[in-house]
Amino acid sequence: MTIHRRNPGRTAMVRRFFLLSLAVSIAALFLLVPSTTSAPVMTRKEEVGSSSSLPSDPYSSGLHYARRSVLAVRSDPLRARADLIRKHVGDHAAVAAAYASFARRLKLESSKQTRLFAELARNLSLLVGAHRTLLDPAAPIDETAVRGFERGVKDRIRAARLLISDAKDSFDNQLKIQKLKDTIFAVNEQLSKAKKAGAFSSLIAAKSIPRNLHCLAMRLMEERIAQSDRYVDPPNPPPELEDPKLYHYAIFSDNVLAASVVVNSAARNAREPWKHVFHIVTDRMNLGAMQVMFRMKNYSGAHIEVKAVEDYKFLNSSYVPVLRQLESANLQRFYFENKLENATKDTTNMKFRNPKYLSMLNHLRFYLPEMYPKLHRILFLDDDVVVQRDLTGLWKIDMDGKVNGAVETCFGSFHRYAQYMNFSHPLIKEKFNPKACGWAYGMNFFDLDAWRKEKCTEQYHYWQNLVSYYLFLISIATCCLLQNENRTLWKLGTLPPGLITFYSTTKPLDKSWHVLGLGYNPSISMEEINNAAVVHFNGNMKPWLDIAMNQFRHLWTKYVDYNMEFVRQCNFAA
Repeated sequence: MTIHRRNPGRTAMVRRFFLLSLAVSIAALFLLVPSTTSAPVMTRKEEVGSSSSLPSDPYSSGLHYARRSVLAVRSDPLRARADLIRKHVGDHAAVAAAYASFARRLKLESSKQTRLFAELARNLSLLVGAHRTLLDPAAPIDETAVRGFERGVKDRIRAARLLISDAKDSFDNQLKIQKLKDTIFAVNEQLSKAKKAGAFSSLIAAKSIPRNLHCLAMRLMEERIAQSDRYVDPPNPPPELEDPKLYHYAIFSDNVLAASVVVNSAARNAREPWKHVFHIVTDRMNLGAMQVMFRMKNYSGAHIEVKAVEDYKFLNSSYVPVLRQLESANLQRFYFENKLENATKDTTNMKFRNPKYLSMLNHLRFYLPEMYPKLHRILFLDDDVVVQRDLTGLWKIDMDGKVNGAVETCFGSFHRYAQYMNFSHPLIKEKFNPKACGWAYGMNFFDLDAWRKEKCTEQYHYWQNLVSYYLFLISIATCCLLQNENRTLWKLGTLPPGLITFYSTTKPLDKSWHVLGLGYNPSISMEEINNAAVVHFNGNMKPWLDIAMNQFRHLWTKYVDYNMEFVRQCNFAA
């Protein structure tokens, strides 16, 4: 057998070559390490539910940057295991919190279920907080602690999955959708009933006479009876009442305080109040109170005439068609209906369910030329307006042969003739343009000479007689006017007859002359109000009622004479 011996020289050569290769490798490694360790490594926190994040959780800071060397890229397996457990805990805590939130929002019958979800989410968050040292990269990690953390997490996750599985039927999407639909339907029904009840309550408030206003009328009437000689009209009325060179106003009202505010505001803001004449017409019942109210105070030297409707003998049912209509039992039942279920059936016309529309005072505006035959021009004011500046500029306007000067209210498709009249009726369709612009009553400047020339009162009678004719036909058919909409010519109120009477004879005025809506629209800007010559509290929220809008009430109350004895006695608040 041949024995081979190692060659010592050759072995030494191999060792030297191996050591040289090792040295080269180590040198190359150290050349690479500086450039690698200088590069920042961006890490991002796992997104978890808000319920799993605690203030002390090092992973709750969102995106952050850390400098790590290549030697630190290989993480500790225990650390990765703890991070994975934390992620599972956070996911289940977020799900439990979401279910608890849904349960509260849907108001499920089982409050116990809501409480269990909330407690489960809280326990999972507390569990992460109790083991937050395991999640701290700077803290040492122990395998025993990780195993304990894992056991606690498994128990709670098992409970969470079981609870979610049991509650799954309660959170079915279709069930939730149907439940929401039912809820929306029920809420809409309640809203509709509440709106009707609110409108009806507002209507009752608008119909009613406040106690202090009734008190004032009674006190004034008592004074009229006690001092009858003092308030007797002179046998010869002052010539100023018929002087066409002066500025004449017409105010038709049964509200003593409201009429006094209109006169007081107009007289106080007039440059020469002694040149202004106010013609006030009321009903027989309030005549005495009106006489006392306007005799006890000097309204800056303005001339004031107070008369009753009954003083105008030509206003009788043989001449005035509307008086015949007002005798209709159906109309009276409509205006005086006070039952909620009946009064809210016709919601479109509910705002017109006010007995004031049965009063002749509301229709006197169509007889101004006959009431004041010696006048050429007159300014009509409603009793719910306030004058804020001198109005004599209206008498300087060139009316271009038109009868009625008024502020137009149309914008877009709103307040057009089509909204006030029944254009399915052939007569209405033939005579009027449905897109014609509507205007407002409340402050209207009338050229009485042009009125007489255009025979506007005759036009008004023509259309009112047509209504009377249809009323007659309907009464034969035992139907109510308001239920036979195809035969009506226009909607309720006095504006539609005015739109018909003064069609093509109305001159638009600048909108700053007359700002409307203070009795129903709270969004009117104060800049627009302050620039207005006349502000109008049209709507149910009159300034003398408790339901008035507080932001506008002061515009009216500053013209109330709180120094007057009878006003103080009736507890009017400033």
